[in-house]
Amino acid sequence: MKVKSFLARPFASYVHRQVKKDMANAVSDQQRILGELLKTGSKTIFGADHQLAGVRTHQEFKQAVPIRDYEQFKHYINQIKEGKHNVLWRGLPIYLAKTSGTTSGIKYIPITADSIPNHINTARNALLCYMAESGNHAFADGKMIFLSGSPELERVGGIPTGRLSGIVNHHVPRYLRTNQLPSYETNCIEEWETKLDKIVEETMGQDMRLISGIPPWMQMYFDRLTEKTGKSIHEIFPNLSLLVHGGVNFEPYKSKLFASVGRTIDSLETFPASEGFFAFQDSQHKEGLLLNTNSGIFFEFVPASEILSDNPTRLSLAEVKLGENYAMLINNNAGLWAYNLGDTVKFLSTDPYRIVVTGRIKHFISAFGEHVIGEEVEYSLLKAASEENIHITEFTVAPMIQQGNGKSFHEWFIEFENQPSDLNRFAKRIDDYLRSKNIYYNDLITGNILQQLQIRPVRKNGFIEYMRSVGKLGGQNKVPRLSNDRKLADALTEYTNQ
Repeated sequence: MKVKSFLARPFASYVHRQVKKDMANAVSDQQRILGELLKTGSKTIFGADHQLAGVRTHQEFKQAVPIRDYEQFKHYINQIKEGKHNVLWRGLPIYLAKTSGTTSGIKYIPITADSIPNHINTARNALLCYMAESGNHAFADGKMIFLSGSPELERVGGIPTGRLSGIVNHHVPRYLRTNQLPSYETNCIEEWETKLDKIVEETMGQDMRLISGIPPWMQMYFDRLTEKTGKSIHEIFPNLSLLVHGGVNFEPYKSKLFASVGRTIDSLETFPASEGFFAFQDSQHKEGLLLNTNSGIFFEFVPASEILSDNPTRLSLAEVKLGENYAMLINNNAGLWAYNLGDTVKFLSTDPYRIVVTGRIKHFISAFGEHVIGEEVEYSLLKAASEENIHITEFTVAPMIQQGNGKSFHEWFIEFENQPSDLNRFAKRIDDYLRSKNIYYNDLITGNILQQLQIRPVRKNGFIEYMRSVGKLGGQNKVPRLSNDRKLADALTEYTNQ
């Protein structure tokens, strides 16, 4: 056993015990955190605007602070960018995380001295909990690759600004620097395919043991390695033992990734965002992600069906129910208040509090009143694919609204690793599963309002070609699973096989 894995063993056990303690105290920790946030927040411009000095309870907080998304927060963010202090949190943020919004263009999310430990320590805790449970400490002795954005930062209003993954890169502990790949210089390359070739060149002869990134870009890295060597990933990296992933549901990519590796290895799911690190997979044997209840974030949950209403129900952690689809709000020590992330989650357990991410509020299809969500389409596709041993590379779904007498339908753009022999039969199988998951969709099919979904096969690497064409290849960019309009669907038609 080498030094790093030897030293990691007792630290992993210690952190694992602390995480278990947090599991038991989740509700009381959340109450305490709300009080701490209000104490600091009351001394800010936002706090004065919302009279936070007089707020003591969650009920009072709900009355004082309405739900906001980024667009409604923007005037506060603009004050920070102008150099004003004590706007949303004390002082100035130490970073602004730059991210692309679905409707808001570029977003600038504050990260403060108080909130940066949430990002750094949660990533550490996820790995240490995995070590403690699995007994796999050996990856600490080998190389680890993080497929991330550029660590080069610009200044906005005097504040260092860049992609979250680039910001976090500056906080990798010194003792792990010698393990980390690619090099800083390679990470700074903006053009994804140039960067990918350089990553392949730097990593090919290394003792790679952990790979972290968004699944589609991880797959692209694997494909490039195999093209260059003619070998499976296991042959190239025989000691590779862990894939760390987040950003999108792992399941659609899982079978192809493991086929590329040449064997099944452990995987660890995380739920990070520029606004905070919200949850991580704390066990290889239990489903779902452990909610990060003691890390400077007070969570609220709104039934997803109410999130767009004028006066939605806002629940604390103690009030949530199993199986309900919730929009997740955060209040944190970076100064985000009743902030609507746009993500929806469902609780699988309340002892401890474990969730699954079910989709995005704005990524659903309800062109005909069906309100189909990401969880339902992913379940239906993966169920049908597993029954026919079909591997999916990527997919997205959009409504096709027919004019005249034709019946409308959902159009699925799917890039297959191996295409079904009977595409219509495969489409019906998916449709049947989707009808079983969504009663509104089933009613529309039964009522002859919609016809069965139709599949448009996308040619090999079609999604990559599309992402390249819109300047979103690589990094943290991902293809939306669902759209309520035809913008993405129409753009993809030139990349289809028919």
